Amino acid sequence: MPTSVKILDTIPVTHNVRHYRVERPKGFKFTPGQATELSIDRTGWEDKKRPFTFTSLPDDDVLEFTIKSYFDHTGVTNQLWSLGAGDSLILRDAWGTIQYRGQGTFIAGGAGVTPFIAILRHLNATGKIAGNRLIVSNQTEKDIILRDEFEAMKGLDIIWTVTGDAKSKLLQERIDADFLKRHVKDFSGHFYLCGPDPMVADIRDLLEKAGADVGNVTWEK
Repeated sequence: MPTSVKILDTIPVTHNVRHYRVERPKGFKFTPGQATELSIDRTGWEDKKRPFTFTSLPDDDVLEFTIKSYFDHTGVTNQLWSLGAGDSLILRDAWGTIQYRGQGTFIAGGAGVTPFIAILRHLNATGKIAGNRLIVSNQTEKDIILRDEFEAMKGLDIIWTVTGDAKSKLLQERIDADFLKRHVKDFSGHFYLCGPDPMVADIRDLLEKAGADVGNVTWEK
């Protein structure tokens, strides 16, 4: 059921990403990796629903969303950037197929890392992060979401790669068949994918060709 919730605060993450911390309705439940449809509780915006992932933990007192704003068009994420404490969002039920099924490799493109935030935070908080790997591709280093937090998770293996930042000392490679062959040694485990639809489709195909079990590949269907 749609519920109006107030924004408690906003916290900068990158030049175009913020945490939005909002009220948590009594009894509201979700599991790490799930999302909801949000809209802005303002005249003319109530029916403009967009999917966003919960990045808080299931037992937190408040709900958190980590949202990238796109300033090149006048849409919901652009409008969100103008909001702050005291403004309201319309929250709906939790849904989603990206849920943790066991140790594996998380592969994301840009803001596609957001469904993995709560999962990895939860694994870290419960001492189960070791044995998992995070691979994220961004345009530039300044686009990396929560780099410091992820790098502080002891036991989480991380590969950052950038595709449009010639001055970066990080890997400058696209996630293609050659990349997977060189950086993924074991294709028998679980894989979790999120990013632009074409990227996810390509990586699913590449993983299958490399010998991964399609049943062990999780993405938002």
